[in-house]
Amino acid sequence: MKELPELPDLTGRPAGAIRIGPRAGIVIAMAAFLGLVAFFWPFLVAPGRLGANYAPPLIFGVLLVLVLCVVISEIAEGGINSKALAMLGVLSAVNAALRPLGAGTAGIETVFFVLVLAGRVYGPGFGFTLGCTSLFASALITGGVGPWMPYQMFGCAFVGMLAGLLPRATGRREVMMLAVYGSLSGYLFGFLLNLSFWPFSVDPNSSIAYLPGLPFTEQWQRYLAFDVATSLGWDTGRAVTNFVCITLAGPSVLTTFRRAARKARFRAPVRFAAPSPKAPDVKALDRFGNRRNGDHFFGGSRGLGDARRDGQRWLHRHLGDRTGRPSAPAP
Repeated sequence: MKELPELPDLTGRPAGAIRIGPRAGIVIAMAAFLGLVAFFWPFLVAPGRLGANYAPPLIFGVLLVLVLCVVISEIAEGGINSKALAMLGVLSAVNAALRPLGAGTAGIETVFFVLVLAGRVYGPGFGFTLGCTSLFASALITGGVGPWMPYQMFGCAFVGMLAGLLPRATGRREVMMLAVYGSLSGYLFGFLLNLSFWPFSVDPNSSIAYLPGLPFTEQWQRYLAFDVATSLGWDTGRAVTNFVCITLAGPSVLTTFRRAARKARFRAPVRFAAPSPKAPDVKALDRFGNRRNGDHFFGGSRGLGDARRDGQRWLHRHLGDRTGRPSAPAP
């Protein structure tokens, strides 16, 4: 049995290293909803209502960890093989090693551009999982384990997943689309993470502080002012870093990732072609008949025509016909 090769995909479509089935898709949609609830908890639960003032972010952080575990288990059950797992481990280690290079100084973050490019090439399921594992591994290396880590993992997971859901594009158009998306995701990541600690980071007497009981519109205006005043410059550094890294290194990294995906063939269907039996070689039989003259092999002194017919009957009887099925005995 011979396995037929798979042609390379040059359309910019994700390779789909990790399959997302219908059930995993539903779980991810529910996780997205719970994640938004966890990020926007200051607008839903006031500090001190669930016990201590710091209880709400801790509770929602634990909830995010549980949700991430469920989502990753569903994705793994849907289809992650050893090749995808090896690629996931390598890129998680690369991202964990790249993160300390930026260290967040002036908003410079070197972890996002690999996440965006990998999610683009290997699909949304791979991007979601890579975002979780990259931030978890880098937190262990840099000592960044804390109540903020689940929010960072969840934010990066959706940055990688949405990169795999972007529309198809090729060439410079694809690189520019990913660079713009990387910049926007840098702003969105900072905007969401600020929500998790906003109620505890500013003097309550400040005009941009969180005040429980205010109407949603006024609370929202306060948060926008807080984000612009405290985080816009930091998020701009992250967005510029993503744009520059994807623009400069994007073409070569995309080519490398796609070459690895073609060689790994994560989702290549296994197709087997039945071997086609060779037809009897009549010319060789004629040469054999000419040498033997039909006297010794087939018995008797007969012409070449009789020797050819007898040879065909013998081959059909012992080797079968052209379809590979044995023939009935010749009369």
